[in-house]
Amino acid sequence: MTGQDADPVQDSTRIDTSKPHPARMYDWYLGGKDNYPVDEEMGRQMVAINPRVPIVAKANRAFMHRATRWLAGNGVRQFLDIGTGIPTEPNLHQVAQQMAPDARVVYCDNDPIVLAHAAALLRGTPEGVTEYLQADVRDPAIILERARKVLDLTRPVALSLIALLHFVPDEEGAHRLVRRLLSELPAGSYLTMTHATADFTPEEQSAEATEKLKAAGVTLVLRSRAEFARFFDGLELVEPGVEVLHKWHPELGEPVPGQDDGIMAGYGAVARKL
Repeated sequence: MTGQDADPVQDSTRIDTSKPHPARMYDWYLGGKDNYPVDEEMGRQMVAINPRVPIVAKANRAFMHRATRWLAGNGVRQFLDIGTGIPTEPNLHQVAQQMAPDARVVYCDNDPIVLAHAAALLRGTPEGVTEYLQADVRDPAIILERARKVLDLTRPVALSLIALLHFVPDEEGAHRLVRRLLSELPAGSYLTMTHATADFTPEEQSAEATEKLKAAGVTLVLRSRAEFARFFDGLELVEPGVEVLHKWHPELGEPVPGQDDGIMAGYGAVARKL
């Protein structure tokens, strides 16, 4: 695998360590080492508000593994994962290519630290293809143009937006971005998404978390189940539909320790384009 359109070493020098970044905070929640003090500090503040945040992060990743297994098991051989985050094994391509060695996977993220690690960590099977491109979800035309060099967009693609759209508010066109990305994918393609929610947490707790993140330059939109479900309008939801993270096809993966000990402040779903 080779990263497109940028030099990892050169781009890594442009990493902004003055404010937290969601990808690096997520890495800290998962117990990773590819984060900075500013990310850890904000992560600790989030855990002080809700101690289950690291469990939710791990359950979110476990959902991605199960959804990828379901998709590969149902014939999908192409994956476009936007907002991929810092590589943590097993990553999406490893799960997909374990079931289908010829699977083609394109990762996309906007954080230079992800690019800095991509060439070393995102290695796929000889039969398949694993590629990385540096772009922002707010630039869907650029993503699709570059992804087209690797993926055959006349054949079904699984579009993966894991723990991403809760950082894009409605006024920045979150729903429009999803529709634009899906517009160039053929019938039989899938949308896989997870999203943070405040449906199960006290209002003051959610408000404190969003305000702290906002003050640090991170926008967090905690959508309700109904608001999250709107992203799947016009698509055919895979059973059981929109569900809390750990209850979506639990038979496809191992449970995350602690996931059943309290609320799970996140939803996940997979849906097919008709």
